Amino acid sequence: MRKSHILLALILGIGTACFAIPMFPACPLNALMNWGLVATTLVILAIIAFFFEFEAAAVGSKEIALVAMLGAVSAVLRVPFAAIPGVQPCTYLIICTGYVFGPVAGFMVGAITALVSNFFLGQGPWTPYQMLAWGLVGVTATYLRRFNMNTKWLVIFGIAWGYVFGWIMNIFFWASFVYPLTLRTFIVAQLSSVWFDSFHAVGNAIFLGVFGTRTISILERFKKRFNWELLPGPDA
Repeated sequence: MRKSHILLALILGIGTACFAIPMFPACPLNALMNWGLVATTLVILAIIAFFFEFEAAAVGSKEIALVAMLGAVSAVLRVPFAAIPGVQPCTYLIICTGYVFGPVAGFMVGAITALVSNFFLGQGPWTPYQMLAWGLVGVTATYLRRFNMNTKWLVIFGIAWGYVFGWIMNIFFWASFVYPLTLRTFIVAQLSSVWFDSFHAVGNAIFLGVFGTRTISILERFKKRFNWELLPGPDA
């Protein structure tokens, strides 16, 4: 059994237990329940599972080096724009990477982006959530291949992820720092970042609209150079 599958089973087990334990008030584990800690643990396990999946899926040193390079470039893109709230040009490159190289590579570039850039911008308990959120951007970008690749779909996808990324980060803030955890406080926490999420969405739309198709074309050429297949001869 793959290591990633073991971690997935562990995530499901912990998640099920955390929802089941509050149904039994007499259970002593209720005193240990901390939703912020539980959520962070599940996020870290999910990230590790993707790392194991990449370890199993990587075909060679060239692919590993390419993913590392794209992650570093994406991290560098994020740092200069940190002064502009919500604008994250790295998201556009993560989307292009996931579109071209698939979900595992897309996740790795997204996770590396958050981890490396936060060495300059500040590490903290938010880092695993950023790694997961940007990783999921790369994973879901793969499904854009079901549509005809054009600027319109890229822009729509980028706008959507501008808000979804913010919602994921708001869940971290809500579970870790807000009390009590109610529907009302959840809605307030989600609405508190609308302006920042809107800047993120608009930034994604601009970067993808201007550079999206060109970047995908460049990455497609890299993909062809790093992959080869043996074609059957005329006598086969």
